[in-house]
Parts: sequence; C-alpha cells; structure tokens
Amino acid sequence: MRSGGRGRPRLRLGERSLLEPPSPPKRRLLPRAHLLPVLLLALAVASVFYTIWSGWHRQTEELPVGRELRFLEATLRTLTAGWHVELDPFTASTPLGPLDFGNVVATLDPGAARHLTLACHYDSKLLPSGLAPFVGATDSAVPCALLLELAQALDLELSRAKEQAAPVTLQLLFLDGEEALKEWGPKDSLYGSRHLAQLMESAPHSSGFTRIQAIELFMLLDLLGAPNPTFYSHFPRTSRWFYRLRSIEKRLHRLNLLQSHPWEVMYFQSGEPPGSVEDDHIPFLRRGVPVLHLISTPFPSVWHTSDDSEANLHPPTVHNLSRILAVFLAEYLGL
Repeated sequence: MRSGGRGRPRLRLGERSLLEPPSPPKRRLLPRAHLLPVLLLALAVASVFYTIWSGWHRQTEELPVGRELRFLEATLRTLTAGWHVELDPFTASTPLGPLDFGNVVATLDPGAARHLTLACHYDSKLLPSGLAPFVGATDSAVPCALLLELAQALDLELSRAKEQAAPVTLQLLFLDGEEALKEWGPKDSLYGSRHLAQLMESAPHSSGFTRIQAIELFMLLDLLGAPNPTFYSHFPRTSRWFYRLRSIEKRLHRLNLLQSHPWEVMYFQSGEPPGSVEDDHIPFLRRGVPVLHLISTPFPSVWHTSDDSEANLHPPTVHNLSRILAVFLAEYLGL
C-alpha cells in the first residue's frame, strides 16, 4: 500500500446456479440482551494469531504461485462450515516481465444474496538484494492469520448460519500482488485486487446482479500487529460500521476482556484520518463497493523494513483485534 495526500484471467466463478435473493432486510445490531453469548464467543478465539507460518509466507521472488494457495485452500476446506473455495490464477505484465499471480476467494454460502467480504493480501514486499529478508509480519501475515482464525473460531456458528440460509454470508479474499515490484504506480501495484474486481464486475451472481454488486461491505485488513495501532474512518458511507467497531472495543474494555489496553490506548479513533491510503480496496471502491479500511495510520515504524518480523509484533494487540472482530462478525451476521 502507499500513503498519499488527502483528498489470462480464469477465475472459476459461477460454477453452480445461485439462489434468487430474498428481499434485503434492514441491518440490525445485536440486542444487548444477547451480548453475553457473543462476548463469550469472542473469548473462544485462539491466542496464537501472531505466529508467522514458517515456510509458508511467500516472498514475491518465489513466484510462480503454488504452495501458498494450496495452504489457504486446504486450511479452509478442513472447516466444518464447508467453504466454497475458488482459485484465481492469472498472469500479469509487470516491470519484471510477465509473472503469475493467484487470488483465493472463499465464500461460506455462494447462494446467499449478499456478502460481508473480509480481505487481505498475502504477498510480501520485494526488497533490494543485499538487505535482510522481508517477512511482512504486519504486512500482511497477521491480517491473513486473523481471517483464517476467525473462520476457525466461528466455525460452528457459521455452519448454523449457512444451514439457516442467512441472506448475508461471509466471504474471505486472499489477494496476491498488492506490493509494487519496482515503484508504486497504477500499473505496478494491486495486481490481484485489480484483476479480481474487474472479473467480479462482470461475473453474474443472481438475477440482475453481479458478484461485485453482492458485496454489502468490503472490509480490508492491513498493517496489523504492531503495538498501539490507530484506526480512522476513511469513508462516510461506512462510518456507522467503523463506529460499531469503536463501540465494541469500549465494551470489551469495560468488561476487562482486552489485554494491555488502558483507556488512553483506544484503537478506533474519531476525527479525520491523517491522510488517504492506496491499498487493495481501491479497485472495489471505484466500482461502488462500500469500503471499511482497517489499516493502522500512521503506518507502523517497521513498515517495509526487515524489522517487520514476528519479534516486533505485540501479541496482546493481535489478541484484542481478534476479539473485537469476532464480536463484529457475530453481530453483523447474527450468529
């Protein structure tokens, strides 16, 4: 991603017919009488998010695509909920010549009318030769781990929601090629998200709708895992959901369910963000998708350095974010 100033494609989509969408109900927040089960659910989220998967997290120079896609696909297919996993391999022109990339699209119930879409990128920054290897712990191993762990921690609840044919389902996107290979620009960055957004724009979902129109909320996670992150609402259209996350953080704090979290270290801040950020949400935003960008701004001090490693992660912060997100998903999806 880049901080700015203010202001052969073959995705196997549409493999089965989709259900006619029901009339969309109004989004409702969970009644306070039901909060205790949700909070207990949050506590069930596992505690080892911050571990970087040794031998899996891909460096850009390890192209072509292969084992990381198989890892993501295999992990999701082991879950009880029965995720519909689609692979999106493609070749793109880059400053280094044609390179192979691949996205992973996991949808809990492809027949649902609308999607709550959580996204992250799984590629790592290619640093100049001679420098220490770049792991990308915050950028973006922790976001990938959070998505997988949330799917695992909420597996039974998501299974029930799928059995009940809920009108809104969870979708996970693992995007490739977010990082620039030489210098950030419109043709050297966001390879996976640009490809997938274009593809979903023309892929049918249900009568009169496309796959991209089915996205009710696109929530992008990036640069997570460093201590004391600060998040801001970047788009008025989704501010209500941002402030819902802020409310959940306060609620969990009052219940003493967050670790190393004094009042003065609130993650979700009111007010204007310090600047705009170019990231994987841009191709979707340009196509009218509501975006909630969960990215720490200012960026962590380890950003795009070899210090962005497991040693510099803050486990309590990662645990806290997992609990906040678990409650958010449970409330949004009515689990």
